[in-house]
Amino acid sequence: MAHVLVIGASQGIGFETVKAALAAGHQVRAFARSAERIALSDPNLELRQGDALKGSDIAAALTGVDVVVQALGVPARELLGPVRLFSEATGVLVPAMEKAGVRRLVAVTGFGSGDSRQAISLLQRLPFRLVFGRAYDDKDAQEMRIRRSGLEWTLVRPGVLTGGRATGRYRVLDTPSSWRNGLIARADVADFIVRQIEDRSRIGKAVVLIHHALPV
Repeated sequence: MAHVLVIGASQGIGFETVKAALAAGHQVRAFARSAERIALSDPNLELRQGDALKGSDIAAALTGVDVVVQALGVPARELLGPVRLFSEATGVLVPAMEKAGVRRLVAVTGFGSGDSRQAISLLQRLPFRLVFGRAYDDKDAQEMRIRRSGLEWTLVRPGVLTGGRATGRYRVLDTPSSWRNGLIARADVADFIVRQIEDRSRIGKAVVLIHHALPV
């Protein structure tokens, strides 16, 4: 079993990943500014409070780690202003991992980031740009920084996120011709992420995750 650092562990996909990794028997270090609020108890869980933008916090959190999951998010209210969290946090994380010798990184970005932006349908492009444009410009920079690194990375691009339990019936779209938007539960995204801890077949690849496609 691996020792997994989850950055952005207090909510959303990060929180679901913590639960899924513990259920799979891994040791988990849950890193977040509000880590003390994580309402989980497990002998394999360590709560680590810290700031993803602070180099000393990240360096300390990497000690003894085998795999890093980066699952950062920003509140909806911040989407209308400049967004820099994803690129700046990645600019801290990547060199820290390289220095610490931690090579495996699974990073959550989203459908519409990087080259998957070309797969957004014409009807969805304008509202996507208006609502998520600033965040996804920053996710583009995040992905570019990861791709330029010497890490063993996998980029995870979920579609529209929903609640609910994991179904295990999601689709992994790993070729550009197959990419399309769709719904997927955060718990299913977490299931895929945890599988990548031991599955090395998608190192150096970006995948889109959906349960079922949205109408174009």
